[in-house]
Amino acid sequence: MRPLLVLVPVVLITLAGIPAQWLAVKLNLGARRWIPVLYHRAVLALVGVTVRVNGAPAAERPLMILSNHVSWLDICVLGSRFPLCFVAKSEVAGWPGIGLLAKLQRTIFVDRQARAATGRVSEAIAARLGDGDPVVLFAEGTSSDGNRVLPFRSALVGAARPSAEGRPATLQPLAIAYVAQGGMPLGRARRPLVAWYGDMDLAPHLMEVLRRGGIEVELSFGAPIAGADRKAATGRAEAATRAMVAEALNPRPA
Repeated sequence: MRPLLVLVPVVLITLAGIPAQWLAVKLNLGARRWIPVLYHRAVLALVGVTVRVNGAPAAERPLMILSNHVSWLDICVLGSRFPLCFVAKSEVAGWPGIGLLAKLQRTIFVDRQARAATGRVSEAIAARLGDGDPVVLFAEGTSSDGNRVLPFRSALVGAARPSAEGRPATLQPLAIAYVAQGGMPLGRARRPLVAWYGDMDLAPHLMEVLRRGGIEVELSFGAPIAGADRKAATGRAEAATRAMVAEALNPRPA
């Protein structure tokens, strides 16, 4: 019964928000950045997700955030904090319903199998960064089981270029860790109840998350990273994210 009680208001909010966001994007209104934030906050409240935040997004612009990736919930968790844009695999654009929402979020889609597309995507990311929008890149290129951080890829990090005024782009590591559900810590064995990865089907996983609710997630923003070498900067971001995830999943006793 709980999934139905959650899904109905989520669908109603979605149907109300789609035309408002479509109009805001079409007319290039400032609301196009904040409507998704309010939408994601409402969805998290209905699903029963509590977000704890350590640190804050850097104030400097252009800003690219390099994050690990655990679940489809990551989109709502991050999107509920502040206005931003995501980079997603091209297949997402064709998913029923979700593809439309992603487009209205002004997501940048990338075909990771087509090397020739990397340049075009980098230009799109650079343009979005130049407009002042923070861009979130799930640098692992896929989602994990939530217990570890996969190696970060540096291919698209080069899109974080200096602004038109010559301000250097800022890279910031971010860690997402799902730490509890129903008031009980999520250990290694139970974390896949929230994590969505591998060949998991979305619909059953979605219904299970809605049925259980009570999810606690910790976001940790790391120190901004300077340096023009994208591979070195990506490596530093990966190390920082890995350390923050480990700290969130295995906190030291007070």
